[in-house]
Amino acid sequence: MVAQAGQEAATLGGGCFWCLEAVFKDLRGVVSVMSGYAGGHVENPSYEEVCGKKTGHAEVVRVVFDPAELAYADLLRVFFTIHDPTTRDRQGADVGPQYRSIILAHSPAQEATARDVMAEVERAGIWGAPLVTELVPEARFWPAEPEHHDYFARNPWSGYCRAVVAPKVAKFRKVFADRVKKPAA
Repeated sequence: MVAQAGQEAATLGGGCFWCLEAVFKDLRGVVSVMSGYAGGHVENPSYEEVCGKKTGHAEVVRVVFDPAELAYADLLRVFFTIHDPTTRDRQGADVGPQYRSIILAHSPAQEATARDVMAEVERAGIWGAPLVTELVPEARFWPAEPEHHDYFARNPWSGYCRAVVAPKVAKFRKVFADRVKKPAA
């Protein structure tokens, strides 16, 4: 999943990748989203290995977007709204280093923008606690197994999707109603 001419890629982790994928697929300006793993030391890890907490990888999404329609800073503002960036190695009941808040910057410009947006979020006091989001250079991205792709769309009635993913999607659609993709005609 590589950005084409005129597109940009972002790699973000903020808890379960099913949540991030479901939200970003709905965001206007996003071309594609792929769930996967990054930030660790094991080559081509499996979901089970990542969940075993010994690979160093986080569950992440690789987002390809059109910067003419969606600024990287706005993508990050959505990111910081849909997960809690103040809890180290956890999102709700999901606990472990694979659920950490992480931004893997693809360029010095992305790193600078991420620092600016993180400072903006801190100043606004949105979360009431300091951010623990890691900001690191882009690392090798390993796509997740096919059963994790479009998980929310394929499993909307599963308990996890109803209890965890759906509320994050609903929050995104409410807070960023003007940024939600229009349904195909």
